[in-house]
Amino acid sequence: MLLSSTHISIARRGSPELHFPDLDIQPGQRTLLLGPSGCGKTTWLSVLAGLLAPQGRGKVSFEGRDIYALSPRARDHLRGRHFGFVFQTLHLLPTLDLRSNIALAADMAGAARDEARIDRLLQTLDLSQKARRKPDALSQGEQQRAAIARAVLNGPKIIMADEPTSALDDANAEAVMNLLGKQAQETGAALLIATHDNRITHHFENIVRLEDPHPAKEAA
Repeated sequence: MLLSSTHISIARRGSPELHFPDLDIQPGQRTLLLGPSGCGKTTWLSVLAGLLAPQGRGKVSFEGRDIYALSPRARDHLRGRHFGFVFQTLHLLPTLDLRSNIALAADMAGAARDEARIDRLLQTLDLSQKARRKPDALSQGEQQRAAIARAVLNGPKIIMADEPTSALDDANAEAVMNLLGKQAQETGAALLIATHDNRITHHFENIVRLEDPHPAKEAA
């Protein structure tokens, strides 16, 4: 088992407590956390990524290790070396060029920069000609591809993405999913995506559906 979670719940001030189903992710598996806005997908992804500790009996294990039993420093190290992230807000640093933004993944993980791998990613994602440009000189699609390159630079064992397609039209949504799928396949990584975008369900063999914690009341 690559990643698993049990008994995950999160209390929220002024809102119903969130409860999430137990989850098991195998190496190389593609898993979709699907549900409407406000159902807690991003919160759950944060818990699974080691960024938000669960309550009570909640447990998240990576390769058999309880990640919340690790020290914060050890958890950061594990996440930097084995987890790749594509955030809803891409978090490209505006003062750095595209190549340096991608290389940050190695720097943050305390790993040596693999310049040849950066070159291959730039070429694969059709970004070689834009490597020295700042993010504000790139299109939205180019920024998204740069974020994907940064996420997979260290050869992570799991790639996590939060709403990577929700703001894109059909063609670009499909292109982003194909890129994520190809990069995951090349490194043997599992792919875990949280979204409300039903258009991308055909890319996944494992779909976990979450319900709205605030269901609309039917009129009397």
